[in-house]
Amino acid sequence: MGPFDFEFDHADDADDERLGDLVRSYEHDSSAYFDSQALEEIATFYYEYGRFEDALEVIDDILRDQPFQSEAWMRRGVLLGLMGRHGAALQAYERALSISPMDAETLVNMALTYDHLGRTAQAIELYERVLQMDPTYEDALFHLGVTLERADRLDEAVDCFEACIEIEEEHPEAHYELGYCYDRLGRDQDSIASYERHLDIDPYSADAWYNLGIVRNRTGLFAAALDAYDFALAIQEGFASAHYNRGNTLANLGQLDEAIAAYAHVITLEGDDAATYYNIGLAYEEKRDYTAAIGYFEKAIAHESGYAEAWYGMGCCLDALGRYTDAVRSFTKAIELSPDTTEFWYARADSLYNGGQLAQALDAYRTVVRMDPQNGESWLDYAETLFEADRPSEALDAYRHALQAAPQMVGVYFQQAKALYALGKRDETITSLETAFRLDPQTREAFRQSYPELYNDPHLRSRLRF
Repeated sequence: MGPFDFEFDHADDADDERLGDLVRSYEHDSSAYFDSQALEEIATFYYEYGRFEDALEVIDDILRDQPFQSEAWMRRGVLLGLMGRHGAALQAYERALSISPMDAETLVNMALTYDHLGRTAQAIELYERVLQMDPTYEDALFHLGVTLERADRLDEAVDCFEACIEIEEEHPEAHYELGYCYDRLGRDQDSIASYERHLDIDPYSADAWYNLGIVRNRTGLFAAALDAYDFALAIQEGFASAHYNRGNTLANLGQLDEAIAAYAHVITLEGDDAATYYNIGLAYEEKRDYTAAIGYFEKAIAHESGYAEAWYGMGCCLDALGRYTDAVRSFTKAIELSPDTTEFWYARADSLYNGGQLAQALDAYRTVVRMDPQNGESWLDYAETLFEADRPSEALDAYRHALQAAPQMVGVYFQQAKALYALGKRDETITSLETAFRLDPQTREAFRQSYPELYNDPHLRSRLRF
């Protein structure tokens, strides 16, 4: 909506010249006589060039001579609002409505001011008053939709924007806002369609291309998302967020060097940024260049010491390099920052195990299974560590928990056979192995190499038909 419109058009060059002469005359001697039409043209000129104080002075000249002109009071309110003087703007709108109480344009502009002031309920009330008078008043429908959207009343906002499109099918802003609402409602395909429809009408909207890229990326349409980000950047090359999310999409496509270059461009545009350094670190980690990755995780931490994910990422790289003590320190720091993140505890447990610190690893695994008792993998790792610590009875109990969480996890049946055998439960050992062989015949092929002690037991080998 153009809330300040004098319905004055510059018809041709000659008219522009006449208007220029008129403005110069006014500026030379504003006390000279100018009729209301001339003053409206001068005010419009100032408005169009962003000279709001000058425009306000002209409107006040009009009101001195015509204090009951509601349209001038409405325009005064718009100018005051543009200058951030919202309280004074409301007073001007109230004066306009005292003269013309049913003027829809004034009511809509007043509602917009209430919106700026955070007085959402009053804004909605005014929009609805306009729509009671005229259900097809497009500006009221659109701005009511925006207000409802900001209030997280997304389904109602969608109804408003769809109503706008029924009135004007090629309403670019309504299609754009629909795309945003559908995105937040999880209606990804509808969001994509709305942004694409907006771009059919306004193909040079960098924000729409950017938002379309985000939704496409989230739905796994990585190549199409990349196209959207490229269009956004062709329109606005310095669009840092588009470079950043383009990097994410390139990473999703496995184009890691290109992703790193995109993230590096974000740093060039915006300076140090912890999240960007973190993503560069992730890309290098994916490339298995763990030393480079650690360097970028360290940069992220230097910029934001409380970045738990960066501490975690650094720990993963240190673990991959066999620097288990340093890895444990990083995971411990991540846990201090985010103690309820199971993944951090799990990684710490793995590094403790890899470093041969079984007692501490068991404590960490015990925390993991307590935090996430339905995670069969963590129960399996806990069980394996217990068995390695020569605690087969406890290991067997952990294997059973693993099977309760994931009854089709073949590895549990295969590996719990060790604990059963160590406890002298040969029949149960055979049953567990047979179950593993049935679920995955490859475990039968691995049996001899994986468990030579069991394979060398003639009784077991005979019962298992080896």
